[in-house]
Amino acid sequence: MFGGLFPPQPRLAIVDRGLSEITAAYRQMDGIDVELLDDEAQLKARVEQNQYDAGLILPAGFDEAVRAGQKPLLEFYVSGESLASNRIILSANTIDLVRTVEGDTAAVEVEVVQMGEAPQLSVAQRLVPMVVIFALLIAGVLLTGTSLVEEKERRTLSAMLVSPVKLSEVVAAKAILGLVLSLLMGFIILAMNSALGSSPLALFVALVVAALMCVEVGLLYGAGARDMKGLYALFKGLNLLLFAPVVFYLFPDWPQWLGKIFPTYWAIDPVFEVAVNGAGLSDVWVELVVALAICEVLALGVATLIRRMRTQLATG
Repeated sequence: MFGGLFPPQPRLAIVDRGLSEITAAYRQMDGIDVELLDDEAQLKARVEQNQYDAGLILPAGFDEAVRAGQKPLLEFYVSGESLASNRIILSANTIDLVRTVEGDTAAVEVEVVQMGEAPQLSVAQRLVPMVVIFALLIAGVLLTGTSLVEEKERRTLSAMLVSPVKLSEVVAAKAILGLVLSLLMGFIILAMNSALGSSPLALFVALVVAALMCVEVGLLYGAGARDMKGLYALFKGLNLLLFAPVVFYLFPDWPQWLGKIFPTYWAIDPVFEVAVNGAGLSDVWVELVVALAICEVLALGVATLIRRMRTQLATG
């Protein structure tokens, strides 16, 4: 949205080997950011990295060759990630300036080379991991943790200890409820964004693993917090770590390996690849295995906290 509200000015890099009139004309223009570079390889690298919308290389004797009726090659490179409007502005201005140097008709053959790949995903597609993880955090983490803490505050868990119902069964019921709601919310969110992918089985498996991880985090919160105040403190403090990986989908130019540091990356990335990029189980099985291993570690933590909670309820 903000990219549309505040469109940047066209950015042009120029390597001029012969003090061309085109360079002088560009530097006098308003509304175009022009920078002179000395090295052609540097120009191409920076255009490819989208530091400039386009790059122009003018060899020595270019103006003289144009005036003599020759047709020298005009090297004009554009970034694959630049705005189409900026490309049009820069290419049209360049052709007009060449015609000004020559006279009336175009005296050059323009070869436009796109540097780097054009962006494959729209902003809306890159937002899919964010909305999915919001749904999973609400249904899997917050709902599961809240329901468990409410039982402790009302002391209903203590009453259950004298009944045939086991504490592990109560916790399992909370987990199943959170898991089902997480799956439903995940599917609904993806359907609303037309991001169900082409492999329903792979999407279901990926969502189950992601929902399972969030539910286990919710159980950890619920078992570790003494009351609702403590639960919300955990939720607001630690959920930044759970949410962190989705930022790297919004900014693909950032080092993507940093997102892999966070555990939830391994759960949300398979969902993204299947839902948005059309991947199958064979494409995301490594991430799913890592996510399941993390779930195993979380399950051990949940079991430890549940045993401690059982002891506290029995002695309290």
